[in-house]
Amino acid sequence: KVDARNIDGSTPLCDACASGSIECVKVLLSHGAKVNPPLYTASPLHEACMNGSSECVQLLIDVGANLEAHDCHFGTPLHVACAREHLDCAKLLLKAGANVNAAKLHETALHHAAKVKNVDLVEMLIEFGGNIYARDNRGKKPSDYTWSSSPTAKCFEYYEKTPLSLSQLCRVTVRKAAGQRALEKIAKLNIPPRLIQYLSYN
Repeated sequence: KVDARNIDGSTPLCDACASGSIECVKVLLSHGAKVNPPLYTASPLHEACMNGSSECVQLLIDVGANLEAHDCHFGTPLHVACAREHLDCAKLLLKAGANVNAAKLHETALHHAAKVKNVDLVEMLIEFGGNIYARDNRGKKPSDYTWSSSPTAKCFEYYEKTPLSLSQLCRVTVRKAAGQRALEKIAKLNIPPRLIQYLSYN
């Protein structure tokens, strides 16, 4: 059975994604493996993000992986990608339409990026509409997890003093309305190619 469970309850597709084996992932999908199996644990997309395999992440997105699949321990795939500092995986998820402000115990991906002190992640999440004022279950904002005068702290200070421009806010709003599969929907809009490129973060 292509979706048989192991002792941990995960499927062969989960294991293939965890190992980053793109060829195994392709074989399993070609034989009917479910990209969104009913699991209480990490989904195949979670596993690919943990491993940092951007190739597996893109393939799973292409075949309809649920970008908002929620694991009780890890949150969404975006939470995982940011906690593990896999910038490429996080960007693929965001461009595809993942909710940048999805919360696990009120903790967002931006909280994770702040905790690992990754400036590139912080900047990218904010550019995609990450809420710098979101508070977790401890009442802390992402910036509260940075050290004073550190690069990440300065990054948050910059965005607090310099909010996103009107064009950036419009882009965030349009993409939020598009939801999951944002790239596919944006590509079909009857607007100039340059605007499509802008909305697609290309």
